[in-house]
Amino acid sequence: MERSILKYLLYGLALLPSLWLAGCATNNAAPGNAASSSPAMSSDSAPGQTAYDADSATAIYPGGGLKPLKSAPLSSRSVQALLPPNDLWERVRRGFAMPDLDTELVRERELWYSSRPDYIARMTERGSKYLFFIVEELERRGMPSELALLPFIESAFNPQAVSSAKAAGMWQFMPATGKYFDLKQNMFRDDRRDVIESTRAALDYMEKLYGMFGDWHLALAAYNWGEGSVQRAIKKAQKAGTGTSYSELTMPMETRHYVPKLQAVKNIVANPESFRVALPEIGNHPYFQSVEIDRDIDVALAARLADVSLDDFRALNPSASKPVLLAASSSQILLPWDNAEQFQANLQAYSGGRLASWTAWVAPTTLKPADAAKRVGMTEADLRSVNKIPSRMKIKAGSTLLVRRSTRFDNDVTAQIANNGRITLAPEVALKRTLVKAGKKDNVASLAKRYSVSAKSLAKWNKVRPTASFRAGQSVVLYLPASTSQARKSKARGKRAIAKAPAKKVTAKKPLQVARQP
Repeated sequence: MERSILKYLLYGLALLPSLWLAGCATNNAAPGNAASSSPAMSSDSAPGQTAYDADSATAIYPGGGLKPLKSAPLSSRSVQALLPPNDLWERVRRGFAMPDLDTELVRERELWYSSRPDYIARMTERGSKYLFFIVEELERRGMPSELALLPFIESAFNPQAVSSAKAAGMWQFMPATGKYFDLKQNMFRDDRRDVIESTRAALDYMEKLYGMFGDWHLALAAYNWGEGSVQRAIKKAQKAGTGTSYSELTMPMETRHYVPKLQAVKNIVANPESFRVALPEIGNHPYFQSVEIDRDIDVALAARLADVSLDDFRALNPSASKPVLLAASSSQILLPWDNAEQFQANLQAYSGGRLASWTAWVAPTTLKPADAAKRVGMTEADLRSVNKIPSRMKIKAGSTLLVRRSTRFDNDVTAQIANNGRITLAPEVALKRTLVKAGKKDNVASLAKRYSVSAKSLAKWNKVRPTASFRAGQSVVLYLPASTSQARKSKARGKRAIAKAPAKKVTAKKPLQVARQP
């Protein structure tokens, strides 16, 4: 009997939640709104669903047997490591995402690099300062990590590299392309060499190119050859009915070798043992950090306060081409991670006088360098050297010059001058284009010496290398002072006139007869 009573009590307790829910549903119904749209109150519930009878407030439980669940495919997901790799090379390998190129040119480049272990060692030693930052930026943008190896191909990771075509920096930006991607270029700084700014611009550019071509190999070809050139090559191939992939397009030899070089470096990084190459270990952690400066400071002093060598300081801050860092132009400097705090402490405690020995001065009128030097209290040689003023040139009005600080010039450089300063030069005397004929054994150096011009200028005028030789009788362009040019032409005309004039018959003159005086 007791068991039966207990059984019914438990059964009643089990029904209480259902009765309570039904009551809540009935009591909360708005007056005059019996046909509620709530799914819990619907009388059109599908078979197998739990529903409630609004009139009797009695729960209606599902009936029928169990039905099998529909099968669905499971999506595969890559397994992520719990801990990041200690070696940055392994992190680079994990981010490889470009399709591999397998050609004879790749094999050739593999052999070239693997047979030069000293060259690889120098490249990776330089690159170790920048690789972590570049890999971080690529991962943040979701770009293939192979692109972190591109500076090996472009500049051997030398941020001071300058090509014969005037491309500069680790990523080798041409002046016009650098300006398009907001890289400052003035007398005080060249952001094409800046580690952070040039990397930002390079990745922006490659994202743009990949968006245009939808293919990383073509994007890289465009980075090297120019997007317009690749577009024209694709249109030409389409018109001819040939393929438009990187391997099929007609392109210059340099661009044809460009991606194979990157693929070869990628293959060596992916499996250095198979190429008998030992990659130096690079820790998977930042090498440098940025530190703000709010006053102009000499480069040498900044390096000393940070306790780093001048070479290492310039390697991290290569865009500063002058002996002073301008706070108005470059408000941050890069320092090795462990030296940043030391620099800030030493800077705060510094009591050695001026932080900067240099400032800027704007020439009020067109001046010879000697006259400008007198005005700012410097020697002409120092003024020429720090501002890179060649001989026989004068400084035009409005030019900005870097000058020694003094009681007259003792202010930090303003943002206007720091960001827009230019030096404009003009010849001290008017130069005139002159053509001369090269002799049998003449070269750039011999003609430059003969006509008192620089070999570099003569090579530039004639679009040849400074070591080039000329053929006998070849016309060589010179820019000479007008007076010198005119004198040489007059002399040449005189020689030609003498050569063409008919020979005169020379006869012996009779001795003068003098009449004797009587």
